[in-house]
Amino acid sequence: MSSREAILAAVKKSQPELLPLPQQDYVSTVPGDVQRFSDTLESIGGKSYLLNQEEGVLEVIAKLFPDAKRVVSVDTSITVHYLHEYESIVHHSLQDVDVAIIKAQFGVAENGAVWVTEEELKIRVMPFICEHLVAIVDAKEIVPNMHEAYNRIGLAEYGFGVFIAGPSKTADIEQSLVLGAHGPKSMTVLIR
Repeated sequence: MSSREAILAAVKKSQPELLPLPQQDYVSTVPGDVQRFSDTLESIGGKSYLLNQEEGVLEVIAKLFPDAKRVVSVDTSITVHYLHEYESIVHHSLQDVDVAIIKAQFGVAENGAVWVTEEELKIRVMPFICEHLVAIVDAKEIVPNMHEAYNRIGLAEYGFGVFIAGPSKTADIEQSLVLGAHGPKSMTVLIR
């Protein structure tokens, strides 16, 4: 018996008895806690912006990112910057995107995250390769916590899905927090 086989046999032999998961007596709460979502997102380095009825998304993008040269969107409601031929786009062609606009299925108030799948993203790499990420979420689609979030996505069919919460961050370098080290430098969630 090789040392690898001996190690694997020892691990297999010492496995604990499998136990059923505990029953969750979770009661749903009221969705749409915009203030908690915004406070949480801002506490982790992100920004939120509550759109009023007179403001359009493009107007707010222009105000928040006045120096942006390349703005792209995979949200069909943002026709000016929409990437119409996203199926044929080479991912490296997105390397100079200043602002990427995506639509999120929902937000999670307890951690400031938004949930997106390949259906919304079209191009999986887009929210991670841009300089600044803007996600659009409907206020009524903000769930209070991850229990609710997992209840929503549990039986859905998708090939790729991700929770995105705030800009990328690391504190590996001299224990100093660095935003945007390996992803977007900022994340702004526009709440309708």
